[in-house]
Amino acid sequence: MPQLPAPDYPADVRARLEADAKEIIARYPGSRSALLPLLHLVQSEEGYVSRTGMAFCAQQLDLTTAEVTAVATFYSMYRRKPSGDYQVGVCTNTLCAVMGGDAIFDELKEHLGVGNNETTEDGKVTLEHIECNAACDFAPVVMVNWEFFDNQTPDSAKRLVDDLREGRPVEPTRGAPLCTYKETARILAGFPDERPGAVEATGGAGPASLAGLRLAKGEEPQPRVVRPRDSRAPRDEPQPGSQHLSSHDAPQQTSASDPANPAGPAAEEGE
Repeated sequence: MPQLPAPDYPADVRARLEADAKEIIARYPGSRSALLPLLHLVQSEEGYVSRTGMAFCAQQLDLTTAEVTAVATFYSMYRRKPSGDYQVGVCTNTLCAVMGGDAIFDELKEHLGVGNNETTEDGKVTLEHIECNAACDFAPVVMVNWEFFDNQTPDSAKRLVDDLREGRPVEPTRGAPLCTYKETARILAGFPDERPGAVEATGGAGPASLAGLRLAKGEEPQPRVVRPRDSRAPRDEPQPGSQHLSSHDAPQQTSASDPANPAGPAAEEGE
């Protein structure tokens, strides 16, 4: 059976959303470009992008619902079903996984009694595994409504979700103070965060992230990462090419640079 048309928002909700949508659309020279923030807007209303929300976006931008659905289903930041007040994402990409991200995710699933992209019965926490969030020097990383909680362990992650469910204050490791998922969606729609101190709060990169920048500025000497591969001298003696970051950068004896070492097989086939 084909689906019935999506129900409309109540009149007061629709009037409020239409005013916000008009403000968003006015930021762009082409109205279609406003689709992504409009999807965040309707997500801030219901906590996910419903069929009603997609129909609303289509009407505001003179698009088909199929065009809106194609975008809403492409990006993982748009939820397709009701979710919790707090979206808890555990990074399970390579480095975080090696550092304990997989263990954190497995223990949280058992602790909360939910699977990936599922929400606790009290509607507080939705758990999901997420892709890299460019915080590898703080691995393993957990994010709550896209705010960072760095250097987590299974125990600290379980305390975190327990505090969220019980309504106890929770502070991100860096960045803005935590707010609900609906509030986060409205901020992502482009509306100002009016909470005191939220805009001023920030979080910089860690020492490992800044090492390359310090080297590029000459603030630290460039260390030799590995010994030259052809070295036979003791480790504590200076090695040729030690000024290079890697032995791959050091001059190698090849047929082009050293006639005494021509290229080609060393013996006939079968010898």
